[in-house]
Amino acid sequence: MKKVGIIGLGRMGYNLSLNMIDHEIEVHAYDKLVNEEIKNNQKIRFYESIEKMIISLSTPRIIWLMVPAGEITETVIEELTKHLSPEDIIIDGGNSKYIDTIRRYNMLKSKQINLIDCGTSGGTEGARDGASLMVGGEKDVYERIKWLFKALATDDGYAYMGKSGSGHFVKMVHNGIEYGMMQAIGEGFDLLKNSDFDLNFEDISKVWAHGSIIEGLLMDTIYRALQKDKNLNKIIGRVDDSGEGQWTVEAALKYKVSIPVITQALFSRYKSRDDERFSEKVISAMRFEFGGHKVYKK
Repeated sequence: MKKVGIIGLGRMGYNLSLNMIDHEIEVHAYDKLVNEEIKNNQKIRFYESIEKMIISLSTPRIIWLMVPAGEITETVIEELTKHLSPEDIIIDGGNSKYIDTIRRYNMLKSKQINLIDCGTSGGTEGARDGASLMVGGEKDVYERIKWLFKALATDDGYAYMGKSGSGHFVKMVHNGIEYGMMQAIGEGFDLLKNSDFDLNFEDISKVWAHGSIIEGLLMDTIYRALQKDKNLNKIIGRVDDSGEGQWTVEAALKYKVSIPVITQALFSRYKSRDDERFSEKVISAMRFEFGGHKVYKK
């Protein structure tokens, strides 16, 4: 049986682990903050330290990281380098900034450790039942572990993007597009709410989610949210920025590409911190439904 180590058993990491198990992949896991309910899952092999988890895996090892971008990812990779062997493979499945990924790739390459960057989309449901995976890194390393991406992805939902950093770059742009799409949906519902018509938002989202040109995962999520709270009265219209939108705008400035819709969507999230509108309630509800992101409630 093939074995994979996974570090980070939050909403995405845990569901990816269950997805691996469904595909007869033995999961060896570490997360210092894992809750007891998850820890009691007998199908996952838990370890009290990163070192013990690594020792349990045969070489060349595959370690999938599903931890927050930034300092935590940096710290975990530093710890891994103390214990991994040449030709071992680290897969960063989080939303790391592509510039950081390239730097880490070069650092690990000097130690003969491989780094693959994997942009992971589809929310918690995708992680559980079939994700969308955008993979960057050395092509020969990708080919050696292509079986893993095929197992975890939905049909036609994975591909090799290119050299190191490209997977995270493509995922960053994907999230920037997501910002714009969610903002448009939110503004549309805001206009509906402020019209002269007595409208049922749940019915509208149901119709739009079934057969309309704007149907899809995002419309499905707002339909689910409105089924629970038909006017989103329990939600405060504050939408956090997790970083990818800002990085997308920074990349656009670097490459001199005009992205006004994405840029305005990012600024709208900043504005939501002090000017609540129904559009931001809609966006907040969507983010919670597909990814379990923080939602502010009254």
